[in-house]
Amino acid sequence: MVKSKRGFMEGKKVADTRVAMAQIMIPRDANPAGNSHGGVIVRLIDNAAYVVATRHARTNVVTASIDRVDFHNPVYVGNLVHLRASVNMVGTTSMEIGVKVEAEDLRSGEIRHTASAYLTYVALDENGKPTQVPPLLLETDEEKRRNQEALERKKAKLRNG
Repeated sequence: MVKSKRGFMEGKKVADTRVAMAQIMIPRDANPAGNSHGGVIVRLIDNAAYVVATRHARTNVVTASIDRVDFHNPVYVGNLVHLRASVNMVGTTSMEIGVKVEAEDLRSGEIRHTASAYLTYVALDENGKPTQVPPLLLETDEEKRRNQEALERKKAKLRNG
């Protein structure tokens, strides 16, 4: 447990806050060629990350930055978009959330990795000021690897201003 302004704060496991979401892509989400707009995918990424950050902090959270979004493959009208999001790292008041996006062709069953993103969220208290978040309890080698990579991204971000 970690001592905070509100008393002792128990850590949370990655598994306790991760989320999986899915949404079908419809014509209003796409350009005339039938490709889903990148902005629609980013909105879905932000929604999934928001859920994870709120579950972890159990208070209001805001997007501080979208640190990286990589698009790998297109998403087409009619695809089912799957988003998997989890906490990679926590600081005092901030959290890095990683989101993986896949598109499923419902007719063929083909699944393509379409995007990956890293977002930073800040927890806010009832006055809108940054507030401490629970520490992150890492259980698996994968969680430890993702945490270490997030710490390296944070160091690079601080170095580069």
